[in-house]
Amino acid sequence: MDFQLTLEMAALLVAAATLAGFIDAIAGGGGLLTIPALMWAGLPPTAALATNKLQACGGSFFASLYFVRKGMVDLAALKMSILAAFVGSACGTIAVQLIDAGILARVLPFLMLAIGAYFLFSKKISEEDRHQVLTPALFAMTAALGVGFYDGFFGPGTGSFFALAFVSLAGFGLAKATAHAKVLNFATNIASLLCFALGGKVVWMLGLMMLGGQALGASLGSRLVVTKGTRIIKPLVVCMSVAMSIKLLASQYQWSF
Repeated sequence: MDFQLTLEMAALLVAAATLAGFIDAIAGGGGLLTIPALMWAGLPPTAALATNKLQACGGSFFASLYFVRKGMVDLAALKMSILAAFVGSACGTIAVQLIDAGILARVLPFLMLAIGAYFLFSKKISEEDRHQVLTPALFAMTAALGVGFYDGFFGPGTGSFFALAFVSLAGFGLAKATAHAKVLNFATNIASLLCFALGGKVVWMLGLMMLGGQALGASLGSRLVVTKGTRIIKPLVVCMSVAMSIKLLASQYQWSF
Protein backbone atom coordinates (compact mmCIF):
# COMPACT_ATOMS: atom_id res chain seq x y z
CA MET A 1 0.00 0.00 0.00
CA ASP A 2 1.48 3.35 -1.10
CA PHE A 3 0.72 5.69 1.79
CA GLN A 4 2.86 8.49 3.24
CA LEU A 5 1.90 10.27 6.46
CA THR A 6 2.99 13.89 6.89
CA LEU A 7 3.01 15.76 10.20
CA GLU A 8 0.23 18.10 9.04
CA MET A 9 -1.93 15.19 7.87
CA ALA A 10 -1.40 13.36 11.16
CA ALA A 11 -2.44 16.44 13.14
CA LEU A 12 -5.64 16.82 11.11
CA LEU A 13 -6.52 13.14 11.48
CA VAL A 14 -5.95 13.21 15.25
CA ALA A 15 -8.15 16.32 15.49
CA ALA A 16 -10.87 14.53 13.49
CA ALA A 17 -10.58 11.51 15.79
CA THR A 18 -10.92 13.72 18.88
CA LEU A 19 -14.13 15.31 17.59
CA ALA A 20 -15.42 11.90 16.46
CA GLY A 21 -14.73 10.42 19.91
CA PHE A 22 -16.69 13.24 21.53
CA ILE A 23 -19.68 12.73 19.21
CA ASP A 24 -19.53 8.94 19.44
CA ALA A 25 -19.65 8.93 23.23
CA ILE A 26 -22.92 10.88 23.14
CA ALA A 27 -24.78 9.83 20.02
CA GLY A 28 -22.65 7.63 17.75
CA GLY A 29 -21.82 8.50 14.15
CA GLY A 30 -18.20 9.56 14.61
CA GLY A 31 -17.25 7.43 11.63
CA LEU A 32 -18.87 10.13 9.48
CA LEU A 33 -15.75 12.18 10.23
CA THR A 34 -12.98 9.61 10.51
CA ILE A 35 -13.65 7.30 7.56
CA PRO A 36 -13.80 10.12 4.95
CA ALA A 37 -10.76 11.71 6.62
CA LEU A 38 -8.78 8.48 6.33
CA MET A 39 -9.74 8.07 2.68
CA TRP A 40 -8.87 11.73 2.02
CA ALA A 41 -5.44 10.99 3.50
CA GLY A 42 -4.92 8.35 0.82
CA LEU A 43 -5.91 5.05 2.42
CA PRO A 44 -7.82 2.59 0.23
CA PRO A 45 -11.37 1.84 1.46
CA THR A 46 -10.59 -1.46 3.21
CA ALA A 47 -7.56 -0.03 5.00
CA ALA A 48 -9.59 3.04 5.98
CA LEU A 49 -12.32 0.85 7.51
CA ALA A 50 -9.77 -1.32 9.31
CA THR A 51 -7.77 1.61 10.68
CA ASN A 52 -10.99 3.32 11.69
CA LYS A 53 -11.87 0.29 13.83
CA LEU A 54 -8.53 0.58 15.63
CA GLN A 55 -8.95 4.24 16.50
CA ALA A 56 -12.63 3.73 17.38
CA CYS A 57 -11.59 1.15 19.97
CA GLY A 58 -9.91 3.94 21.93
CA GLY A 59 -13.05 6.06 22.09
CA SER A 60 -15.41 3.21 22.93
CA PHE A 61 -13.03 1.82 25.57
CA PHE A 62 -12.51 5.06 27.48
CA ALA A 63 -16.19 5.99 27.29
CA SER A 64 -17.14 2.52 28.51
CA LEU A 65 -14.59 2.70 31.33
CA TYR A 66 -16.00 6.04 32.49
CA PHE A 67 -19.58 4.77 32.46
CA VAL A 68 -18.62 1.61 34.37
CA ARG A 69 -16.75 3.62 36.99
CA LYS A 70 -19.78 5.88 37.41
CA GLY A 71 -21.93 2.83 38.13
CA MET A 72 -24.10 3.26 35.03
CA VAL A 73 -23.22 -0.20 33.65
CA ASP A 74 -23.23 -3.57 35.43
CA LEU A 75 -20.77 -5.64 33.39
CA ALA A 76 -21.80 -8.91 35.03
CA ALA A 77 -25.41 -8.39 33.99
CA LEU A 78 -24.33 -7.41 30.49
CA LYS A 79 -21.89 -10.27 29.83
CA MET A 80 -24.23 -12.29 27.57
CA SER A 81 -24.91 -9.25 25.39
CA ILE A 82 -21.19 -8.40 25.24
CA LEU A 83 -20.39 -11.92 24.03
CA ALA A 84 -23.27 -11.91 21.53
CA ALA A 85 -22.24 -8.51 20.14
CA PHE A 86 -18.63 -9.70 19.80
CA VAL A 87 -19.62 -12.88 17.96
CA GLY A 88 -22.07 -11.01 15.75
CA SER A 89 -19.46 -8.43 14.77
CA ALA A 90 -16.87 -11.09 13.93
CA CYS A 91 -19.40 -12.90 11.73
CA GLY A 92 -20.38 -9.62 10.05
CA THR A 93 -16.77 -8.69 9.30
CA ILE A 94 -16.23 -12.07 7.66
CA ALA A 95 -19.55 -11.90 5.78
CA VAL A 96 -18.87 -8.45 4.30
CA GLN A 97 -15.93 -9.93 2.44
CA LEU A 98 -18.24 -12.47 0.81
CA ILE A 99 -21.53 -10.62 0.30
CA ASP A 100 -22.43 -7.43 -1.56
CA ALA A 101 -23.42 -4.76 0.97
CA GLY A 102 -25.08 -2.62 -1.72
CA ILE A 103 -28.66 -3.47 -0.73
CA LEU A 104 -28.01 -2.56 2.89
CA ALA A 105 -26.37 0.70 1.80
CA ARG A 106 -29.53 1.68 -0.07
CA VAL A 107 -31.85 0.88 2.84
CA LEU A 108 -29.73 2.31 5.66
CA PRO A 109 -30.38 6.07 5.09
CA PHE A 110 -34.09 5.51 5.65
CA LEU A 111 -33.43 3.41 8.76
CA MET A 112 -31.30 6.24 10.17
CA LEU A 113 -34.07 8.76 9.48
CA ALA A 114 -36.50 6.45 11.29
CA ILE A 115 -34.18 6.32 14.31
CA GLY A 116 -33.94 10.11 14.33
CA ALA A 117 -37.72 10.41 14.19
CA TYR A 118 -38.12 7.89 17.01
CA PHE A 119 -35.75 9.79 19.29
CA LEU A 120 -37.39 13.09 18.36
CA PHE A 121 -41.04 12.14 18.82
CA SER A 122 -41.21 9.09 21.10
CA LYS A 123 -42.61 9.69 24.57
CA LYS A 124 -40.51 6.76 25.82
CA ILE A 125 -37.32 8.84 25.59
CA SER A 126 -36.54 10.05 29.10
CA GLU A 127 -34.09 9.55 31.95
CA GLU A 128 -36.38 7.03 33.67
CA ASP A 129 -36.29 3.27 33.15
CA ARG A 130 -39.51 1.78 31.78
CA HIS A 131 -41.07 -1.63 31.18
CA GLN A 132 -38.62 -4.26 29.96
CA VAL A 133 -39.82 -6.01 26.80
CA LEU A 134 -37.08 -8.67 26.49
CA THR A 135 -35.19 -10.63 29.14
CA PRO A 136 -31.40 -10.06 29.20
CA ALA A 137 -30.82 -13.45 27.55
CA LEU A 138 -33.31 -12.80 24.76
CA PHE A 139 -31.96 -9.28 24.27
CA ALA A 140 -28.47 -10.72 23.85
CA MET A 141 -29.55 -13.32 21.28
CA THR A 142 -31.56 -10.85 19.21
CA ALA A 143 -30.63 -7.16 19.49
CA ALA A 144 -27.01 -7.53 20.64
CA LEU A 145 -26.21 -10.28 18.14
CA GLY A 146 -28.04 -8.56 15.27
CA VAL A 147 -26.59 -5.09 15.76
CA GLY A 148 -23.18 -6.64 16.35
CA PHE A 149 -23.41 -8.41 12.99
CA TYR A 150 -24.45 -5.14 11.38
CA ASP A 151 -21.45 -3.30 12.84
CA GLY A 152 -19.02 -5.85 11.46
CA PHE A 153 -20.82 -5.96 8.12
CA PHE A 154 -21.42 -2.26 7.50
CA GLY A 155 -21.13 -0.08 10.59
CA PRO A 156 -22.57 3.47 10.36
CA GLY A 157 -24.93 4.30 13.22
CA THR A 158 -24.16 1.24 15.36
CA GLY A 159 -24.24 3.29 18.57
CA SER A 160 -27.66 4.66 17.65
CA PHE A 161 -29.00 1.17 16.91
CA PHE A 162 -27.74 -0.15 20.25
CA ALA A 163 -29.17 2.85 22.13
CA LEU A 164 -32.52 2.42 20.37
CA ALA A 165 -32.57 -1.28 21.32
CA PHE A 166 -31.83 -0.54 24.98
CA VAL A 167 -34.54 2.14 25.14
CA SER A 168 -37.27 0.25 23.29
CA LEU A 169 -36.53 -3.37 24.27
CA ALA A 170 -34.67 -3.21 27.59
CA GLY A 171 -36.67 -0.26 28.93
CA PHE A 172 -33.63 1.84 29.83
CA GLY A 173 -33.58 5.59 30.28
CA LEU A 174 -31.61 7.44 27.59
CA ALA A 175 -28.40 8.11 29.53
CA LYS A 176 -28.29 4.51 30.78
CA ALA A 177 -29.00 3.21 27.26
CA THR A 178 -26.17 5.34 25.85
CA ALA A 179 -23.75 4.00 28.46
CA HIS A 180 -24.66 0.36 27.74
CA ALA A 181 -24.57 0.98 23.99
CA LYS A 182 -20.98 2.17 24.25
CA VAL A 183 -19.89 -1.00 26.06
CA LEU A 184 -21.42 -3.21 23.36
CA ASN A 185 -19.91 -0.97 20.68
CA PHE A 186 -16.47 -1.54 22.22
CA ALA A 187 -17.04 -5.31 21.96
CA THR A 188 -18.03 -5.04 18.30
CA ASN A 189 -15.08 -2.77 17.52
CA ILE A 190 -12.61 -5.22 19.06
CA ALA A 191 -14.07 -8.19 17.19
CA SER A 192 -14.02 -6.37 13.85
CA LEU A 193 -10.49 -5.06 14.47
CA LEU A 194 -9.18 -8.57 15.14
CA CYS A 195 -10.66 -9.82 11.86
CA PHE A 196 -9.21 -6.90 9.90
CA ALA A 197 -5.83 -7.32 11.63
CA LEU A 198 -5.66 -10.98 10.62
CA GLY A 199 -6.10 -9.80 7.04
CA GLY A 200 -3.25 -7.29 7.38
CA LYS A 201 -5.47 -4.29 6.60
CA VAL A 202 -4.71 -2.05 9.60
CA VAL A 203 -2.32 0.94 9.39
CA TRP A 204 -1.14 0.60 12.98
CA MET A 205 0.92 3.75 13.52
CA LEU A 206 -1.79 6.05 12.21
CA GLY A 207 -4.55 4.17 13.98
CA LEU A 208 -2.76 4.37 17.33
CA MET A 209 -2.18 8.11 16.93
CA MET A 210 -5.86 8.64 16.22
CA LEU A 211 -6.77 6.36 19.12
CA GLY A 212 -5.25 8.94 21.47
CA GLY A 213 -7.53 11.62 20.02
CA GLN A 214 -10.54 9.31 20.32
CA ALA A 215 -9.72 8.66 23.97
CA LEU A 216 -9.65 12.39 24.74
CA GLY A 217 -12.87 13.14 22.88
CA ALA A 218 -14.68 10.16 24.39
CA SER A 219 -13.65 11.14 27.91
CA LEU A 220 -15.13 14.62 27.42
CA GLY A 221 -18.29 13.35 25.72
CA SER A 222 -19.03 10.66 28.31
CA ARG A 223 -18.88 13.27 31.08
CA LEU A 224 -21.58 15.27 29.29
CA VAL A 225 -23.77 12.17 29.09
CA VAL A 226 -23.60 11.84 32.88
CA THR A 227 -24.14 15.53 33.65
CA LYS A 228 -26.56 16.58 30.88
CA GLY A 229 -28.34 13.32 30.00
CA THR A 230 -31.34 13.58 27.69
CA ARG A 231 -30.87 17.32 27.15
CA ILE A 232 -27.74 16.74 25.08
CA ILE A 233 -28.14 13.12 23.92
CA LYS A 234 -31.56 13.44 22.27
CA PRO A 235 -30.85 16.43 19.97
CA LEU A 236 -27.42 15.09 19.01
CA VAL A 237 -28.79 11.64 18.15
CA VAL A 238 -31.42 13.27 15.93
CA CYS A 239 -28.83 15.51 14.24
CA MET A 240 -26.38 12.64 13.68
CA SER A 241 -29.12 10.38 12.29
CA VAL A 242 -30.07 13.04 9.73
CA ALA A 243 -26.40 13.74 8.94
CA MET A 244 -25.68 10.04 8.38
CA SER A 245 -28.72 9.71 6.12
CA ILE A 246 -27.63 12.68 4.00
CA LYS A 247 -24.04 11.41 3.83
CA LEU A 248 -25.10 7.91 2.77
CA LEU A 249 -27.57 9.18 0.18
CA ALA A 250 -24.93 11.55 -1.23
CA SER A 251 -22.45 8.69 -1.50
CA GLN A 252 -24.97 6.57 -3.37
CA TYR A 253 -25.75 9.44 -5.76
CA GLN A 254 -22.07 9.90 -6.59
CA TRP A 255 -21.61 6.14 -6.96
CA SER A 256 -24.51 5.84 -9.41
CA PHE A 257 -22.97 8.40 -11.71
